[in-house]
Amino acid sequence: MTFQQRLNRWFWRGVGGDSRPVTYDIDAVAPALRRFETPETVAAIRSELVGILPDRQDIPKYHEIDPGRSHLSTEADGAASWRVFMLYAMGAKPEANRRRCPQTCALLDATPDLFQAFFSILEPHKSVPAHESPYAGYLRYHLPLLVPTDNPPQMRVRDYWHTWREGEGLLFCDYWEHEVVNHSDQVRVVLIIDIFRPLPLVRDRVNRLVTRTYLRRRYGKKIAEGKAPEL
Repeated sequence: MTFQQRLNRWFWRGVGGDSRPVTYDIDAVAPALRRFETPETVAAIRSELVGILPDRQDIPKYHEIDPGRSHLSTEADGAASWRVFMLYAMGAKPEANRRRCPQTCALLDATPDLFQAFFSILEPHKSVPAHESPYAGYLRYHLPLLVPTDNPPQMRVRDYWHTWREGEGLLFCDYWEHEVVNHSDQVRVVLIIDIFRPLPLVRDRVNRLVTRTYLRRRYGKKIAEGKAPEL
């Protein structure tokens, strides 16, 4: 068992293991995330997103930055894909990407307990097979920015099915098995914001220390280049 796997097991036991929720109350756990959901803020973030979408062929596909999980973003015909536009990860800031999204990044920098943030761009007819996050130290927030209205995609987290609606946030634990089913003809984009998982004091301190040292040292160069860490 690797060091990271041991950490995951220890974190998971500290929050109740398999008895923990799938989704979380944003107002109770991370109320600062509600700032992203105002109509004005959604419009500002979407405007910056729309500015980068014409160049999305240059945005890395997930499997190009994490070859060990290539089954998550490749297709037999090479057409469909899942792309990741990094904005923040474990204290590292890919400046070339951030210059294109200054309002979004200003909001992110003012968000407590920020772990990681990026635009998740799912091309038409691209589904993501069932998988689990490789790290248990964070919770994941989705802010839907572009959601197909015809046959909208859905996400399953454990036994909970969710349909995105633009501007309506979702906070969940992606350490549970999850997948995306997408048969739509349009691109789907969400802003993903990961925050440190609420943990008992000692586990919380270890989580933050590991993030600042081990994880950031291991993945810092890749993040600075605008690539997602292979957590």
